[in-house]
Amino acid sequence: MTQPMDLGSQAVGADAVDAAIAQGQDLDGSPIPPAMLELYQSVMALEAQRQRSGVTKTMRSRIVRIGAKHLSQAELDTKLTEAGWEGLKPKEIAFYYG
Repeated sequence: MTQPMDLGSQAVGADAVDAAIAQGQDLDGSPIPPAMLELYQSVMALEAQRQRSGVTKTMRSRIVRIGAKHLSQAELDTKLTEAGWEGLKPKEIAFYYG
């Protein structure tokens, strides 16, 4: 039987996932298949080499992608505009809320 990873007292958030990937095992202690790890690492290496268009554009993109999981469409749209960004675009609404 596999043992869950020792991630301190919390196995939440992106940091816990990153730590698990680095150790090659899921949060429940089960091993991540080598082919999955290799694919993940190769795609992340490609992403690390991609030229960025700007920090605020990347911040907005992350907020939309992650915020859509946690906030209603109206709430996310309001928060974006109140912070000074463009509200949700029709294609974002269709993709995340459609």
